[in-house]
Amino acid sequence: MKKLIIFIFFILAAGQPTCAFQEVIVLETDTKPLISETMLDATEADDNPVSTVDDNTIYKENGKQESSGEHKQNNIQLRSGIVNYNPQNANASPETFLLHLLKDTTKDIYELEVERTDVPAQLLKDKLTFNFEKGPLDSLHLWSAYQMNFSTEIQEKDDTDSKFNVGLINILFDGKFKGGKENFRIMLDPTHRSSHPEFMQTFFQDFYVESSRIPHHKILIGNSRPGVGIEGAQSPYTLSFINRSQISRNLSNMRKFGVRLRGDYSLADYDVGIYSSSTNFTSFFPGHELDAWVNLKPLGKTDGKYGKLITGAGIQSGEKHGTNYYMTGAYAGYRYKKFWTKFEYAHANGSNGGAGLTNARSQGFFVTAGYFLTKKLELLARYDHFDPDRNINKNNRKELTLGTNYYLKGQALKLIFNYVFCNNDDAVDSHRLMVGTQIIL
Repeated sequence: MKKLIIFIFFILAAGQPTCAFQEVIVLETDTKPLISETMLDATEADDNPVSTVDDNTIYKENGKQESSGEHKQNNIQLRSGIVNYNPQNANASPETFLLHLLKDTTKDIYELEVERTDVPAQLLKDKLTFNFEKGPLDSLHLWSAYQMNFSTEIQEKDDTDSKFNVGLINILFDGKFKGGKENFRIMLDPTHRSSHPEFMQTFFQDFYVESSRIPHHKILIGNSRPGVGIEGAQSPYTLSFINRSQISRNLSNMRKFGVRLRGDYSLADYDVGIYSSSTNFTSFFPGHELDAWVNLKPLGKTDGKYGKLITGAGIQSGEKHGTNYYMTGAYAGYRYKKFWTKFEYAHANGSNGGAGLTNARSQGFFVTAGYFLTKKLELLARYDHFDPDRNINKNNRKELTLGTNYYLKGQALKLIFNYVFCNNDDAVDSHRLMVGTQIIL
């Protein structure tokens, strides 16, 4: 019983969600917010990439790269305190055990080095990953993510508004079945929202099983984020800015239940799925939706000598409660050493994304550029243009965002600063200063 109590205490203490700045905020002066203002959840890497990510390319101990054997041995060593704890040992009282465990954990986090920023890393991955000798599961990884930000909005010819936002709280369970070909994810989202969907409708986010038995492919069944656009399907833990672009947060950025096939080759990858058009489990099957996206990678066989170039395009077509919607998109992105840039365009005749079901004929695009001054300090700039309805004149929304990211421990612990100038054709212009943080345990 004491073992169980200590284990539960450690999980609760270490697993409080920490990604707290991903709240989608539409920079406008309308009193009624869009649904995308409260629902922002998941670079080229999504929540669960097709290509297996090698931990040795992410984590470094004391500045030295670990071999796979060293990493496996380190996993056992870091968690041996929980596994081997004996309450009958007079020198290992629960209080002493927890004190030493906290001290060792703090030291491990301090010494952990994470250099990659295109995939999420976890500060406590070793301590919260458990391997099983018996049963159907091979391993289970528990982790959590939190995002928070403090923003000050200055409206021209109006008052200043400041507030603290807890933008995202996620608790995740990633498991692998025996054999290594199937895995699952359960992601819970207890983030408080003052309006829009009911709490339980958004509580279960990712809820799927995935198989990789076909080489270069993964088949997913369950609730996930469809591959609509590049940034719209991107994990929230790898976003460059606090807010997604306007086309991403309004036209996509939603989870839906369906069957999905993803393929990844050196020169191309694709993502195609058939889904229920319901979002957040609000109804059983109000209609169908087809999403398909293809990327070409012309420099895929040059081993990064000339950089990384990706061009892509895709469609979304669906029906919900008798309303049809259709969207097309295009993308181009290039990365070379410390510099990267990307462009994305979307054209919709009706949509079923973050802004909800609508028959509005919208379109928009954004251009982003980034440069790493050092391995930890990144400078960013984005121009973002969105027309919510092409049938209405002079209603465009334009955002210019300048930002800085400081990666203390990669995406596992970072600090963010954004300045956003919002220029609306039909509303008062505004300026927003945002300071945020992300923590992934």
